Amino acid sequence: MAKESKSKKRQRLLMQIEQGISLANREVIDGLIPPVTAESVMPFTISVARLRAKYLAAAYEFAEKEHGNALDESEVTTLRRHQEMYEAARDAFEALTTAIERGYVKLG
Repeated sequence: MAKESKSKKRQRLLMQIEQGISLANREVIDGLIPPVTAESVMPFTISVARLRAKYLAAAYEFAEKEHGNALDESEVTTLRRHQEMYEAARDAFEALTTAIERGYVKLG
């Protein structure tokens, strides 16, 4: 019986925490971004696609240029910069889709 009670308390606490997280995210995000629509997200998706394309193009450019030889330090730095830019944008887009799924943003 005591085990059941502790389990219910934990579940109730976790539910309260989850509700608090949802409320905090809705309030904070709502204050910073406008309502989301398919049209308002398109520039974001295009930006992510462009950064992905630049990253892949840089990789192919180096592969063609080097013909299988190792890249030098400046080339690796350039490739990493493209990778970081793409991954940052991709992660931001994933954060947006998560926010939409969880109801953190207003829909337009």
